[in-house]
Amino acid sequence: MATKKPENMTYEETLKELDTIVNGLENGELPLDVALKQFERGISLARQGQKTLSDAEQRVEILLAQDDNTPLEPFEDARDE
Repeated sequence: MATKKPENMTYEETLKELDTIVNGLENGELPLDVALKQFERGISLARQGQKTLSDAEQRVEILLAQDDNTPLEPFEDARDE
């Protein structure tokens, strides 16, 4: 099965795969080369998850900062570009 790029995954998919990777690494039964590849994938997933959370926080801050009379502006998601 081909793995998705982290930037094309939902936040929930990212967390689920990251949890699976952490459990596999904690198990300690993976060969070193596989463990390193899993660790690298986990780092990519964690970074993308953090970016997703930061983007969501920014959206909330923008919405809360605007008064009721200010028209809403569309949020430009980097994944849409």
